[in-house]
Formats: sequence, structure tokens, C-alpha cells
Amino acid sequence: MIKKRIEIVSSKFRGLSSMSTPSREGIFDVLSRHYTDVRITLVNNILDLEELVERKPDLVFLGMGFIPSNPDLGQDDPVKVWLCQYLDENDISYTGSTKLARFLETDKSLAKKCVIDSGLNSSKFFVTNLDNLVKEKDIKLSYPLFIKPANRGGGKGVDNFSVANNFSEAKNKIQLIADAQKTNSLVEEYLPGREFSVAILKNESLRSYEAMPIELVAEPDKNGDRMLSEVVKSSNNEEVSTVKDLALKAKITDLALGVFHCLGARDYGRIDIRLDSKGEPFFLEANLIPSLIEGYGSFPKACLLNNGLSYKEIILTITRLGLARNIEDDILPKTVNYLKNPKQPIVFA
Repeated sequence: MIKKRIEIVSSKFRGLSSMSTPSREGIFDVLSRHYTDVRITLVNNILDLEELVERKPDLVFLGMGFIPSNPDLGQDDPVKVWLCQYLDENDISYTGSTKLARFLETDKSLAKKCVIDSGLNSSKFFVTNLDNLVKEKDIKLSYPLFIKPANRGGGKGVDNFSVANNFSEAKNKIQLIADAQKTNSLVEEYLPGREFSVAILKNESLRSYEAMPIELVAEPDKNGDRMLSEVVKSSNNEEVSTVKDLALKAKITDLALGVFHCLGARDYGRIDIRLDSKGEPFFLEANLIPSLIEGYGSFPKACLLNNGLSYKEIILTITRLGLARNIEDDILPKTVNYLKNPKQPIVFA
């Protein structure tokens, strides 16, 4: 047993936590067999966070991004306390990426702009504003469009109405998101091709990153579209396979690694990609705290199918990377440019 104190940290509030109860318990089961002091900690407010810091664990296995200053606003609170920043300020190591990368990850439009400005593929888009009704003249993109919440994960808000073929359908879906999710919509040109998820994990010995892509095929919905909606993701029954076409695999992995580094991510994460009508890969979104449940979710599946990494090996690798943190390669400076005015709405068309 290795003498280390590790706390697995998430929240009881689903909107704040990227780590479910099965995930917490699975990680605990692995780590408690290898480290002397492992506990599960729920951080629901600033007091919980202060108590965590006072205990000075050797590592926080991080399963959430932030806590809101105003609990009533939840994840939509513009004033957030980012756990990774708070832990950095108190010299406590944690798994995964820093605040800059996680800020970009949670704002899908900001992540897309960062990717596009870096010369990488992502479809044209714009972001709606809850305070202004979208008008037909505002949409300068080509139909069909794909519409989803601008800052929600887990396929939330993605359903049979997400693909809009005309203004009426687009307007209705934007309103549905505003009513149900209380947030802006990200409206982008629809990518009709195959979908892929790429697990990225740092190789401890080589100090380089490995990209492990898999193809995901969901059952067609009533419109014939195949998409990874919240229902599909939670059911965990999409078809999964490795990428056999070596040329396509190279393109997908190159894009995924480019996006990962463009966002300033570190250690591990997941990059989602979809092909356009010409078979070229385009960035969809990033998840820097992907689901870590054995046999569930694309990250563990991609690691197993590509490199034969078991769930136990994944968890122990992420833990060792956090414990062996090298401050010099924490941040890529280019990410700072996208945080100067986070409230400024971004439009790209």
C-alpha cells in the first residue's frame, strides 16, 4: 500500500458534478486497494471546499469544476469558485486540467472559437441570447442546423428536434432549450457524417499523449438522424468499434490532439468529433472530466479497445499523473486570450 491521502471530490448537485455515485464508488474501490487513506468527499459549498483544503490531501481526484457563489443560480451563476484554481492557490495537487481549460470546456462556443482560431476544423456557428428572440435574418448559416444548449454536457437538450431544416424548426428548438434549460443555444451547421469519440491519456513513461478513437453509432431517431442524445448516452447501448481505416484514424487523432492542446488540457480527457459530408473530421465538443465507470461511457471503452487498458489501469494512471504533477507543462499560454471577456457573446458565421 502506498502511503498517500487521496480525496475523491464531487458534488451532490447533479448540475455541478461530472462524477456520479457509481463513478465515485468505482474509483474508490480501485484506489483504496493501492493507497492507505482514500475517501469520498462531497463539496456543495465554499465551507466544504475550505474544509477540504484544511485537510491537505496529497491528491484530489477531481470530479467537478466549480461551485456557484449563489447556490440558487447553480451552474448559471456568473461568479464561480473554480475548484482547480482554489486548489492551485493552496498548493494541493489534483487530477486533470486547470481552470483555463475547464472554463473553455464548459462554454462550447468559446471552445469552438479557440479551435477555429487555431486553424482546426469546427463547423460554423452562432450563439443565441436568452434576452432576444432569434429572427430569420439572424441566421446566416446553411441548413440543416444542429442546435444544443451552449453550456450543458451529457447530451442534455439533444433530442429529435435538435436537427433543424428550416427557420421554424430552428426557432422552436431554441425556445425549447430556453424554456427547459434556461440557457442560450449553440446553433451550428449540421455535420451529417459518422461520429467518433477520442480518449486522450498521457503516457507516463514517454511523457507524450496517446489518442484512442472509437466510432459511436446510435440507433436512428424518428427522423432517421443518429445522435448521441441524453437518452442514448444514459442507456449506454450505442454501437462502439475501433477505427479500421488508418488514414481516417490518423486524421481523427491529429484533430483530437490538436484540440486537446489548443484548449490547454492536461493528463486526460475526451474529444468528440464528427465527419462532414466530404468525410473530413470536425470538432464537436470536449469533456475534460469524462465518465469513469467500468464498462460505461466512451472514455473507458476507447482505452480498452485501442490499448487494452483496464478500468483499474486507467484510474491508477490518472492518479499517478496527478501525484507527479509537473508545473512547467500545466498551461498553454494561448488559452488566456479567450478568458479576457468571458461575458462577451461570441458569434462566428
